[in-house]
Amino acid sequence: MARLQRTLSLGSVVLFGIAYMTPIIVLGTFGILAQSTSGMVPAAYLAALVAMFFTAMSYGRMASAFPVAGSAYTYVRKAISPKLGFIAGWAVLLDYLFLPMAIWLIGAAYLNSAFPTVPQWVWVLAFIGVTSAINIVGLKLANGINALLMLVQFLVLIAFVALCIHYIGGDPSKPLWTLTPFFNGQMQMPLIMSGAAIACYSFLGFDAVSTLTEETRDPRRTIPRAIMLITLIGGLIFVAVSYFVQVAHPSFEFTNVDSAAYEIARNIGGDLFVSVFLIGLIVGQFASGLSAQASGSRLLFAMGRDGVLPKSFFGTLHARFGTPVNSILLCAVVALLALKLDVTTSTSFINFGAFLAFSLVNLSVIFHYWIGAKQRGVRELILFLIFPAVGLLADLWLMISLDHLAMYLGLGWLAIGLVYLGVLTRGFSQQPPEMDFQEAA
Repeated sequence: MARLQRTLSLGSVVLFGIAYMTPIIVLGTFGILAQSTSGMVPAAYLAALVAMFFTAMSYGRMASAFPVAGSAYTYVRKAISPKLGFIAGWAVLLDYLFLPMAIWLIGAAYLNSAFPTVPQWVWVLAFIGVTSAINIVGLKLANGINALLMLVQFLVLIAFVALCIHYIGGDPSKPLWTLTPFFNGQMQMPLIMSGAAIACYSFLGFDAVSTLTEETRDPRRTIPRAIMLITLIGGLIFVAVSYFVQVAHPSFEFTNVDSAAYEIARNIGGDLFVSVFLIGLIVGQFASGLSAQASGSRLLFAMGRDGVLPKSFFGTLHARFGTPVNSILLCAVVALLALKLDVTTSTSFINFGAFLAFSLVNLSVIFHYWIGAKQRGVRELILFLIFPAVGLLADLWLMISLDHLAMYLGLGWLAIGLVYLGVLTRGFSQQPPEMDFQEAA
């Protein structure tokens, strides 16, 4: 039987996770965060980092207990119940299914700012068409090209920060070091938490490294450590970059809030840097959207193959290309919602699914270690009850801080999942089919 080789080190896994998070997204969503927090984006990212820190700890604990692919779905299914595991998987499916939509919408908003004569919907359709065609044919970007794309992103981020510092230095009224972006007399915690709920979109993917379990050396130790490092490194990048951008542009008024960083790039670097920034952001969004659509269609195929979704539609591969064409096209159709949604609602809607899955993973730690394994004691009380409870409460607080329309859409998605689960289990009298993520890997 063929087996994957355990060749990945801690550093390799961390790099994969950081790349998956697409660091340049901190610039892509800066405007909507600045507006929602009244100009305190770094504070929102710091609050999001604290919340994600406790959730990442819970992911690490569960990855150590169950070092297999499947992430939230597997953890909740094994620690609590198969039915609740299905709900966790349904929540994760929301992320996978709608994430390409948000990615392409952000890219289209920036292209529309650069080329205002071209309607935004044209760019959305172009993103959907090109990425869908590539994923159907089955072409994948080579590792070397992916590494180059990551290098482009980091160089643009570094250049953006450097120009922000230069811009700040040229204005005596703007101190380089100040606590104002984190704390001031006008700050309102509900606004900060509302911004943090959106900021968590940037953290999506910190748990994706769990899919590398079978290729990682000593996965019970390496994967949990990698999850924590990815969360901390990614969070610190987001806080640092947003701090300098916020100091350089303290106002939260923009010509187009969905593409605010384009406006800021012109102010700090002129027309030439605007072009460089736009190329970096679009390259990052294109690569991220391509990967997200491929991952989403793969998950739909796995669910169809295992009978969780209708097998005749989702569980088939194209005879020539060997790709899940039906699932890819469904992702493309879902992405058409970008024509009717703005960036704030689309990212918040996706975060609803993330927060639901995160909450259930935190709960899984309590059920598995504290209740099931009865690991009691002062250390265990902190690690297996208090910390996951803090993560659970933080995720729920962030969830109720989401945009109201996103909340309604998210609750609607959850209701559809509960109805489908009832049908799948014949009125909840049976257990739902189990997904085999090992075969899908």
